[in-house]
Amino acid sequence: MFDAAEQCSQTRKIDRGRQAATHSLPTCVKKTREEERERGIRESGKEKHIYILSNETQPSLSLSPPDTPTPRSVGGRRARERTTRNKSASDETVEEEGFMGIAPLLQAHHAMEKMEEFVHKVWEGRWRVIPHDVLPDWLKDNDYLLHGHRPPMPSFRACLRSIFRIHTETLNIWTHLLGCLFFLGLGIFYMFRPNISFVAPVQEKVVFGMFFLGAILCLSFSWLFHTFYCHSENVSRVFSKLDYSGIALLIMGSFVPWLYYSFYCNPQPCFIYLIVVCILGITAIIVSQWDYFATPQYRGVRAGVFVGLGLSGVVPTLHFMISEGFFRAATIGQIGWLFLMAALYITGAALYAARIPERFFPGKCDIWFHSHQLFHVLVVAGAFVHLHGVSNLQEFRRGIGGGCTDNDLL
Repeated sequence: MFDAAEQCSQTRKIDRGRQAATHSLPTCVKKTREEERERGIRESGKEKHIYILSNETQPSLSLSPPDTPTPRSVGGRRARERTTRNKSASDETVEEEGFMGIAPLLQAHHAMEKMEEFVHKVWEGRWRVIPHDVLPDWLKDNDYLLHGHRPPMPSFRACLRSIFRIHTETLNIWTHLLGCLFFLGLGIFYMFRPNISFVAPVQEKVVFGMFFLGAILCLSFSWLFHTFYCHSENVSRVFSKLDYSGIALLIMGSFVPWLYYSFYCNPQPCFIYLIVVCILGITAIIVSQWDYFATPQYRGVRAGVFVGLGLSGVVPTLHFMISEGFFRAATIGQIGWLFLMAALYITGAALYAARIPERFFPGKCDIWFHSHQLFHVLVVAGAFVHLHGVSNLQEFRRGIGGGCTDNDLL
């Protein structure tokens, strides 16, 4: 009886062992499959396909030997392996093509995120100057200024705040901003001078008003352009056209008081010269509206257009000198101041066109004393010299009264 009970207990243990082994077999086979797959990838770079028998075809735990595979089963297994390899290669190709198609989208999305981050920094005023070679094409103007450029700032507020930062445009902005305020103050002073200071108060105030209007518009358009041209390509294009139009307005406005007082007693040639100057000035404004006029390739053309407009005053100057005589023209007619004004304007335009001195010292004049800044200073100086000369003519006219002789132009 004891032997029968012990035999029954051993039988139960064997049955439980068989059940546990049968239950754990799929898990063990699955782990083995994963290990062999990883090993195969490391060895050959291609995934090994390991086939696991399903539960219906898993071998039992009986002690009988496994069935010997038949040639048909071996051939079928090889066919299945080839089919699986082809399918895997096809899946890899599709996956690679899908990634290649998604890659540009991911890059564009990343670029948009970087741009949004940059705009946010600019809006908060936390931008930094950048070198010339990373500027967009529409911001590249002078390749001798290597560092210290403002980045594109699509915010008018950020552009306006930038005038208090140090960069390549700082002096360009402030030279003409302060010059604009200076001539605005002088214009108000001249307009409110007592009438006793003039021979013909209304006419003379209009004449001086034309000069001050041209100077103020020129300097205003200039500092606004240099402040906001980094906003965007369209904004840059609009303000550059205003800037060039302002130069033409300054030249035309400068002619008015000088012609008025130089040909005070002979208004007919004065009127003709004014018409010619206005036609040439309007032509220069029309030409400056051409989009390519503002490009770096046309720097010399721009300088030539405005120098040519200024040199149109050579004809009335020669007329005046021949009629009055060189000595009288130089002393009473203030021709010396006129020549100095022309020299300042032409020198500034030449420095601007030749990009001197930064041409000889690349990277050394990025912030201070590059050609555009010198050009701005000379423009303000030339306008003031011209105002001084015509003010002397006005004082001479007031001193001798309104009388004229037949032989005098003054």
